Amino acid sequence: MKNNISNYEKMKNHMAGVFLQYDQERMIQKFALEHDKNYIYIPFVGRRYRIDRLKGTVTWSNDFFQTEEKADYNEVMTIYDVLCYSKENCYLADEWVNVGSLASIQGGTLAKGNDFFQNAGQYFDGKTNKLARACEILGGRKIKKGDVGYELALFPFLPLSLCFWESDEDFPASLQILTDKNILDYMHYETLMFAITHILNRLKDECEEG
Repeated sequence: MKNNISNYEKMKNHMAGVFLQYDQERMIQKFALEHDKNYIYIPFVGRRYRIDRLKGTVTWSNDFFQTEEKADYNEVMTIYDVLCYSKENCYLADEWVNVGSLASIQGGTLAKGNDFFQNAGQYFDGKTNKLARACEILGGRKIKKGDVGYELALFPFLPLSLCFWESDEDFPASLQILTDKNILDYMHYETLMFAITHILNRLKDECEEG
């Protein structure tokens, strides 16, 4: 029987091998990561993940790895990219910018007015209480912007802010994602899309469970 593996799984397996080619001690020191001889641990959007230091595979757990789940494509690609490809001396500018205004991604999937954010805005319309609760479950810190505004830790060293406005008689619902001005020193543009997609999926899941 032929073993059908999706292209996403193939890419995950490939990137696990790529990860193993990088200096793990260097990334541990760079981002002050918890580790032991078998795993590197990294918090990501309110969950605890670990990377197998011999296999390169990524899993997550909510119970200190008494049980664990395989990380999906968006999760692993974001984690690998930040650990392996972030610039050597990356640092936060401490200046928030809308992801759509980053010069190098004008016209990209995350550009202002793109369906990516319009669809998310429509989904959360009428769900402000559920969205706020979901942000808090993900470890968010409330900020005074929008009808719902939270700063979320993409990683402990890399924050992101979500701002949502409900629709009214004049304007449709609006969702904005703000990142540090230097976000692309930490990850590629395509990876930023994976990371934001992951966050929005997590928030939708929590809204549906709440």
